[in-house]
Amino acid sequence: MDTTLSDPLVGRLLEGRYAVEAFIAHGGMASVYLATDTRLDRRVAVKVLHAHLSDDRETVARFEREARAAASLSHPDVVAVYDQGLDNSRPFLVMEYVPGANLRHIVRDRGRLTPGEALTVMDHVLAALGAAHAAGLVHRDVKPENVLVTADGRVKVADFGLARAVSGSTVTTTGSVLMGTAAYLAPEQFERGTADERSDVYSAGVLLFELLTGSTPFEADSTYALLSRHANEDIPPPSTRASGIAPQVDALVTWATSRDPQQRPEDAGELHASLVDVRERLGLHAAVPAPPVAITSRLVEADVTGVMPPQITVPDLTRPAGGGRPPVAPQSRPRRSWWRRRGFVVALIVGIVVALSAVAGWWFAAGRYTSAPNVIGLTRSQATSKLSGAGLHAKWLPSIYSLNTKRGLVASETHADHVTNGSAVDLRLSLGPRSHTLPSFAGESESAATAELSRLHINVGKTTHVYSDTLAKGLVVGTKPGVGSVVKEGSSVVLQVSKGAQHVRIPDVSGMSQTDATSLLASKGFQVTPVQRFSSTVPNGQVISTHPGAGHSPVKGSTVTLVVSQGPRTFPVPDVVGESITTAVKDIQAAGFRAKPVQTVPGGFNRVLKETPPGKSLQPHGTTIELDYF
Repeated sequence: MDTTLSDPLVGRLLEGRYAVEAFIAHGGMASVYLATDTRLDRRVAVKVLHAHLSDDRETVARFEREARAAASLSHPDVVAVYDQGLDNSRPFLVMEYVPGANLRHIVRDRGRLTPGEALTVMDHVLAALGAAHAAGLVHRDVKPENVLVTADGRVKVADFGLARAVSGSTVTTTGSVLMGTAAYLAPEQFERGTADERSDVYSAGVLLFELLTGSTPFEADSTYALLSRHANEDIPPPSTRASGIAPQVDALVTWATSRDPQQRPEDAGELHASLVDVRERLGLHAAVPAPPVAITSRLVEADVTGVMPPQITVPDLTRPAGGGRPPVAPQSRPRRSWWRRRGFVVALIVGIVVALSAVAGWWFAAGRYTSAPNVIGLTRSQATSKLSGAGLHAKWLPSIYSLNTKRGLVASETHADHVTNGSAVDLRLSLGPRSHTLPSFAGESESAATAELSRLHINVGKTTHVYSDTLAKGLVVGTKPGVGSVVKEGSSVVLQVSKGAQHVRIPDVSGMSQTDATSLLASKGFQVTPVQRFSSTVPNGQVISTHPGAGHSPVKGSTVTLVVSQGPRTFPVPDVVGESITTAVKDIQAAGFRAKPVQTVPGGFNRVLKETPPGKSLQPHGTTIELDYF
């Protein structure tokens, strides 16, 4: 059934301004239509909340609040929200119309993207999410369907704010709505029903995994089983599903998809900065993949009709054209043989001819041929002499390279199957094995490199396995001798094959000084980035923790964040000298400190003479302030 013809909104003019022209898509919370803004004369997309979700006043109010928040988000990688309104009590959003396809269409059409293409797309996606997080918005439903790609290579993230708006709906038996799509949902959204910026980061990590491998990390028979896998299983590195993925890209995915939100980037901005750094270091620059042609344009297929060739009738040539009997050739009269009268003479002549024919036949069949001796491996003079003894002579052609024959010896001998006496035999001397300049095989599979070396007649002596920070397991890192070396055919080289990046266990450096901890981590091969944090339990200058934490085993050379204590946060002590002791105690306690009154002169005026530590000094909350009064 044609949705455009049956949909009551098509053909409507919303709020006297937006002319709905066609149905575009139907989602779980809203339907999207192509419309024209008659006031500004521009194409727009109108998203109308489903009727059953618009019955709740709280939902509508929340929808409007979030629509205003989303409209305030201005970023080139975000589908812009222009307006919001109501149509028969159904709220709708007016958004930028983005012609093209979504990432789901592209992945189904292309399969997995190259690492360069995947990082290029995610550069735009994370930039959009980062801008949203900075504005206080959480997407909650990051998935391929919500990432739009145009034919000219623009990437737009859609549906900001809508999922957040509907999360307050009461149209479910549980009293809450589980937002997001199961394949991309962060564990805390399933287990606790909470979502923040790190939940979007998790979903973005799953999306990057899918772009790199062509499939989502987990599959299950039911939604609940799929959500349980996200909650209880770590998402594997993409390189375990697809080749050619660098360890640094693996690390981005595993960091973003940590089941513990505390172990993820704080928001999309932090993940985006790391992705850009990895992309630059690895040189993974590629164009945004083009949408499928079938989505962006409709092609009319021609109807080709096959025509059978005409039947050909073969005439019956056994019958005459007129239908009568076939003609018969007249018989000739036999003539009398003249030699029958002279049989003896004829018999003698025939005998002589037969004898001569036998001699001639032997000569043409065998008598004039000789056997060519094998002269391969002989010197020039030896070959010439041996052929001469067999009634043949040598014809020397240009020398050739030979893998099996030493330089200066005969490497090639060519002659007819039957060699006649006195004919020539083609000979070529050997130049010895050919030399090749060894090319680079870095990044190729072991089998491909072995095949290429075999084509050059170079043997693979053995294979050694080495760690590589840039090449996935199973890919060639290099050779011994190295690139550019001159290698003769028949010799052997050593292939160095990657066994993946080296993973190193992070030691526990908590309580150590920043200098000692940095030195220890650097000795393990890590890059160290220190950050400062207040702590009421760890002394100033000592390490509180690391990220990733102690016991984790990231790739050698990766960055470890060192969280160093600044000591406790300090606050100014109120200056209460001269106040009554009662007022002074209240002021000290209200500021977050403990008051210890000490009467120095009995029978006085209950006024504070001195406070220790003194007023206006900076002290941690909870510090005891001694108040001397008289």
